[in-house]
Amino acid sequence: MLNYLWAGMIAAGIFWAAVHGNMAAITNGVLDSVKEAVALCVTMLGIMSFWCGILKVGEEAGLIEELTKKMKPVIRFLFPGLPTEHPAASHIATNMIANILGLGWAATPAGLRAMEELSKFEEERRKAGTGQRTVPKGTASNEMCTFLIINISSLQLIPINMIAYRSQYGSVNPVSIVGPALAATAVSTAVAVVYCKLQGRRRNMF
Repeated sequence: MLNYLWAGMIAAGIFWAAVHGNMAAITNGVLDSVKEAVALCVTMLGIMSFWCGILKVGEEAGLIEELTKKMKPVIRFLFPGLPTEHPAASHIATNMIANILGLGWAATPAGLRAMEELSKFEEERRKAGTGQRTVPKGTASNEMCTFLIINISSLQLIPINMIAYRSQYGSVNPVSIVGPALAATAVSTAVAVVYCKLQGRRRNMF
């Protein structure tokens, strides 16, 4: 749907420029945007490589493992049906830690692995037939939905991406976004947790 929307907007802009004889402005705009996109990609690539490297160092040093252990009560609260020693719990904790530190790119691999493990967990639960509520194959489980919502609304202490974008576009004080971002993500995370808990309770009732 978005592809059609963007294509329609581009086509409408080109048509409007052609009707009013402004095709030169379209050409200049395209060239300027291409140069800006390449410069932005190079900047973000450097930042991504740096922070992904920092996260890897933290993993090798055992820091991520220690933080994961500290997050077990949080995982148990958010995912009461998931054993704390399950591989998915470790990937979920790593993803949440990376998101909290603003390392969105580094959080993605852990998030994908967490989804894979949660899918396997639901399949195991279906086969076990323990009487617990399960979902049909190909349908997201309660844990998968909860993880996705928490991941999207994640609390961020340091919004690295936004700081990098603001710096790239010449902001006088790129880090001034930290306070508002912390407040906004704290609210979004709180709302997400409440929503997931209410939905989980509703699901258990019916």
